Amino acid sequence: MIQIVQQREKCIGCNACVEAAPNRWRMSKKDGKCTLVGGKDKKGYYILNTFDDEWEENELAARICPVKIIRVVKL
Repeated sequence: MIQIVQQREKCIGCNACVEAAPNRWRMSKKDGKCTLVGGKDKKGYYILNTFDDEWEENELAARICPVKIIRVVKL
C-alpha cells in the first residue's frame, strides 16, 4: 500500500500531476486547482491510501510538482 498526500490549498493548477497520473488527478473547474481523486480532506491535506501499482506515476507527479505539495510514501 501507498499513501498520497496533497496540500491542495497551495496548488497553482499547473496540471503536471494530471499529466503524470491521469487516473488519480483531475483539474477542478471550480477553482482551477488539481484534485486528488478519492482523497479525503483532513485539515487542508487530501489523503488517499491505495495500491502499490500506482506508486510510479504518483511518485513522478510528486517529483515534477513545481510547488512540492504532493507526497507519496509506502505504508
